[in-house]
Amino acid sequence: MLAEFWILMVERGWALALLRGSAVTIAIGLLGMFLGFVVATPLAVLRWQKVAVVSQLVDSYSIVVRGVPGLLVIYLLFFGSVDMVKTVATAFGYQDSVDNAYPYIVGVIAIAAISCAYSIEVIRGALQAVPYGLLEAAKSLALPTGITFSRITFPLALRLALGGINNVWQMTIKDTSLISVIGLQELMRTAAIGAGITRSPFIFYCIAAALFFGMTAVSQTLFSRAERALNRGFGAR
Repeated sequence: MLAEFWILMVERGWALALLRGSAVTIAIGLLGMFLGFVVATPLAVLRWQKVAVVSQLVDSYSIVVRGVPGLLVIYLLFFGSVDMVKTVATAFGYQDSVDNAYPYIVGVIAIAAISCAYSIEVIRGALQAVPYGLLEAAKSLALPTGITFSRITFPLALRLALGGINNVWQMTIKDTSLISVIGLQELMRTAAIGAGITRSPFIFYCIAAALFFGMTAVSQTLFSRAERALNRGFGAR
């Protein structure tokens, strides 16, 4: 059994293929999460400040994206744009480049759109949870609004939001498995290809599960350390 596993993973190169798929999964997850967080932060601030019309639009976006399956978001973004993009690319002679790169681009955008919707609510909730007394103290010192937000409100909100951001990241890294449907060869698609070719689905899906668990376990450790560092001086353990 071990000899067959060695031949399958090492001699036939499937271990390296799965590691490459894992690298794609991590890259898509990190890029999507980063882009989603960057976009979500100003949107959450607008939602928190209840800016007329804009706040309602942000709320609608968050509700819609959180209310439908992530797979549907990916389908809509990919199949709703791929024909137009290919037509434009073909006209300029870049069809091959689009065929290779577009699944990656849509994968990042889809993951970013999903994580952004959840991050908006996490950041907005954290901003609302900042003690009002601290803001009153800043006003009593005549601190400008921008300084109050950048030096007091946002740092405290980030500390309060870290647990929620951790949850969004854990969800994001697992949602990357959905983008295999558009041809992106990340971990789950690599495992599915290996399972089909070798007729050993149990082995490949167990390895994929172990790799995903490893990613989330490492992420949890890093977030826990970050939470402990940010909680220093606040009486939290």
